[in-house]
Amino acid sequence: MEIVGRIVANAEVKTVSDDRKVTNFTVAVNDRYKSQDGEVVEKTAFFNCAYWIGSGIATYLTKGTIIQVNGTVSANAWIDQKGEARASLNFHANSIKLHGGGKQEAGTKKQSVQPVAVTEPIDDLPF
Repeated sequence: MEIVGRIVANAEVKTVSDDRKVTNFTVAVNDRYKSQDGEVVEKTAFFNCAYWIGSGIATYLTKGTIIQVNGTVSANAWIDQKGEARASLNFHANSIKLHGGGKQEAGTKKQSVQPVAVTEPIDDLPF
């Protein structure tokens, strides 16, 4: 499954058993449509995401960043302390693609992408 949305808070890295690290973050996915009455309905789904492949990406997963995440989704249901039914959507991420727009943390520098200059003519394309 693939979701595209905004990160709602800076990612956190936690160390679990066997010194394995997991990067946890939450993504909000907005949906907008018109109801049968013609009213615009907006709904937001929140996905609690876990990324086990590398914790270094956590510095880029800041609040407001638009990301595309591929992986599997699962649901979790429970009864809270007040006796009310609760549920959450969990997303186990296999890959993450950053689309920008996040807030920069104090003391960090954003990396700039330098354009690559083509120095040779591209006349010998195979198609």
